[in-house]
Amino acid sequence: MPEPTAHPLQPATLVVAAGRPAREQGAPVNPPVVLSSTYVSRGVPAPGEPLYARMDTETWHPFEEALGALEGCPHPALVLGSGMAAIAAALSLVPPGGRLVLPRHCYQVTLGYARDLAERSGVRVELVDVDDTDAVLAAVRGGDGTPPADLLWVESPTNPMLEVADLPALVAGAHAAGALVAVDNTFATPLVQRPFEHGADVVVHSVTKYLAGHSDVVLGAAMAADPALHARLHAYRTLHGAVAGPFEVWLALRGLRTLALRVERAQASALELARRLAAHPAVAHVRHPGLPQDPGHARAARLMDGFGSIIGLRPAGGVDAGDALVASLRLWVPATSLGGVESSLERRRRFATESVTVPEDLLRLSVGIEDVEDLWRDLAQGLDALA
Repeated sequence: MPEPTAHPLQPATLVVAAGRPAREQGAPVNPPVVLSSTYVSRGVPAPGEPLYARMDTETWHPFEEALGALEGCPHPALVLGSGMAAIAAALSLVPPGGRLVLPRHCYQVTLGYARDLAERSGVRVELVDVDDTDAVLAAVRGGDGTPPADLLWVESPTNPMLEVADLPALVAGAHAAGALVAVDNTFATPLVQRPFEHGADVVVHSVTKYLAGHSDVVLGAAMAADPALHARLHAYRTLHGAVAGPFEVWLALRGLRTLALRVERAQASALELARRLAAHPAVAHVRHPGLPQDPGHARAARLMDGFGSIIGLRPAGGVDAGDALVASLRLWVPATSLGGVESSLERRRRFATESVTVPEDLLRLSVGIEDVEDLWRDLAQGLDALA
C-alpha cells in the first residue's frame, strides 16, 4: 500500500496504488512474479513463513491486498483458481443439512452447485426473487417447522435478469434471523458497490470478468470481514487445492490497474445503448438499471455508484429473432462470460442449466470499451434487418 495520506484514497486511485512494492531506492514499481512451487525450509516453519505454494505464495499478495482494500475488507482477499472455486468456498459455510436461500436468477452454475449441495449434503435450498425484500426475509426467517437459513446468497444486479436487491435491508434482516450473508459482487465490482459497507459477511468475485478485464485468465476471489470466517475460507482453499497460478494472478493485478477507466467507459456506453435499444421497434423489452423506467432504477440509484454495463434485451421476434441478431453482428462477440474489454452477447437459455424462469429469448449484452457509435451501428444494422 502507498504511504497514508490525510484523506482515504478513492477506489479509482486504489486500483492503481494498492499492492505496490515498498518505495525503496532501486525497487521495482511493479511486484515480481515468483515461479516456485516450494521454499527452502529447515525445521518447523515459523507462522507466515513460506513453505509450499498451495498454502501461500508471495505473488498472490499484491492482488489480494489491492482487492481487499477496494472492497473495504479488513483482511486481504483470498485468490482462488476460478470464480466457481470462490463460490464453492463461500457455500462451504453452509453446514450439512443446513438451509440456503439464494436468488432464482443468480449465476446458473451457482444454482447447479446449490443443487449438488442439496443432493450430497442434505442442504435445504430455497429460491427467491431477490428484489422482493419481504419475501426474501420471510424465507430466511423460516417458520412453521422450517428453521432459519444458515446463509443468504445475494447477487445484485442478478445474472442475467438484472434485478436489484435492497442490500442493506437484506443484510440487517438476515442477521436478525441469525443468518450469514454472502454477496457475489462480480457484476457491480467494488467501484460500483461495496457490500461490506452494508454489513455483508462474505464477498466473492469471478476475477475472470471485470477485475482482470481482458478475457485471458480464469480466477476467483473470496473474502470475509470476520477473522474466523476468513480463516475458514483460507482453510478451504488450502485443503481443496483451489489455488491459482502465480502468473495468472499477476495478469489479474495488471488488469485491475485499469478497472476504473474500463468501468467508467463501459457504464456510460451501456446506458446510452440501453436508451437507444428501448426506442427501437425491433426490441420488445430492455433491462438496465440505469433506465428510469427499469424496476431496479430507484434502488440502484440509491445504493450503487453506477448502473453497471450489462444489458438484458428481448427482441420483438422471440427466440428466432434473438439467434438471428447474434449471428448478424460483426463487432459484438458471440461468447459466454462478460466484463472484458470487448463487447459480447449471448442468448442465455441456450444453456439447458439456465433457470427456467429466464425468458427463452433473453440476450445478455456485456458492453466493452469500444467506441459507442461503432457498437450502436453494429446493433442497429442487425435490428433493422429484423424489423
